[in-house]
Amino acid sequence: MPNILLISDNEVFKTDLLDQISYHAPEFNIIEEGADKADVIVVDENKNALQELSVKELKAPLIFLASKDDSPADVYQVLEKPFVLSRFLDAIKAAINIFENSADGCLEFNRYILYPTRKEILNCRNDVITKLTEKEVAIIKYLYKNQGHIVSKNDLMQEVWGYAADVATHTVETHIYRLRQKVEQNNAEAQLILTSDGGYQLKI
Repeated sequence: MPNILLISDNEVFKTDLLDQISYHAPEFNIIEEGADKADVIVVDENKNALQELSVKELKAPLIFLASKDDSPADVYQVLEKPFVLSRFLDAIKAAINIFENSADGCLEFNRYILYPTRKEILNCRNDVITKLTEKEVAIIKYLYKNQGHIVSKNDLMQEVWGYAADVATHTVETHIYRLRQKVEQNNAEAQLILTSDGGYQLKI
C-alpha cells in the first residue's frame, strides 16, 4: 500500500482532498508526517516546503499543486489547480509506477532486490521472487534505512507498528522469524536479517 504525504497550509483543502483520496483510492495509505516514509509527496502551493524537500534529496517523487500562474521549475511534476480528482489520482499512480520501476524505487542488498510498492523481494541467487506483507516490507525498509546500526525491538515496535516501547508482545520476533523462513528458505548464504545484542540488522 503506497504511502501518500500531502503538505498543505490550507487545512480545509487538505482535509477535503485526503477524504476524497481515502474514499476513491483506498489502496493508498495517507501518512501525516515523515517524508522519508512516503512513496509519493504532494505539495500544495508551498514552494518553500518544495525547496526543503529537494534539499533533502528524497527519492520519492514530488507532485506540486500549483495555482494557474505560479508553477515552479519544470523539474517538478506540476498539476494546476483546480483539477479533476481522477486526473490527480492518475498522476499519483503514474508517479508510483515510474518510481517503482526506476533504480531509486528498489533497495539492493546482499544479492536481494526489494520492490517496496509491489511488495516483492527478488533473490538474485536463484531468481526467486517472494511476495511480502506490508509489515514485512516496512521491517526491511526500516532496517535498510538504519543499515550499519543495530535496531532494537522497541524501535521496530514504534516505527512499524506504532506501539509504545513498553508494550509486551512477541509481534516483532514472530514477524521476523516468519519473514526469514519465507525468504531465506533455510539457505545460510541467503541470510536476510541478523540478530545481534538484542536487536536486528539487515545483512548488507
